[in-house]
Amino acid sequence: MSTTITSEKKKTPVRRRVLAGVGAFAVLLAGYCVYAIAHTTVLHTEIEIDASPEQVWQVLADRDAYPTWNPFMVSSTGELTVGSTITNVLKDTNGKETEFTPELLAVEPGKELRWIGRIGFGGIFDGEHSFRIEPLEGGRSRLIQEEKFKGIAVPFTVGMLNKTIKPQFEAMNEALAKRAAG
Repeated sequence: MSTTITSEKKKTPVRRRVLAGVGAFAVLLAGYCVYAIAHTTVLHTEIEIDASPEQVWQVLADRDAYPTWNPFMVSSTGELTVGSTITNVLKDTNGKETEFTPELLAVEPGKELRWIGRIGFGGIFDGEHSFRIEPLEGGRSRLIQEEKFKGIAVPFTVGMLNKTIKPQFEAMNEALAKRAAG
């Protein structure tokens, strides 16, 4: 009888290999998730503008006018106060529109507008978008538009972000510069 119990408790070689494979997969998956969440992908653009920081801010903050000049952010509504949620509609280079509702992290007239948007719960695909305005000599400005992406889905989208979103940052920068300087 003890022989039967011992043989039932022993793991077969196939079962051991399956468990080792599942364990190795779980370790790799956990490592990937930690890497993807900790690793930041950044889209960075900037442009020098023949207008003061205040003039640049005026154009950036006049979101009612976005449909008339902005090729990227075709709509933006909601109160510009830290902690509030706004609704933005973006258009990528393929003409696809996406609506999202980020939370405002910074609203400093003439200096910075920054928010965080998430797809799903945090850690899947998070984007912290910012517009920073720096004064330059001669009453000019530098507009820096960038987004820092984190999350487990981000590594799978880097090519798409560079191909369809970054050119729209640049198009918006150009249109904003023209409007502020005009």
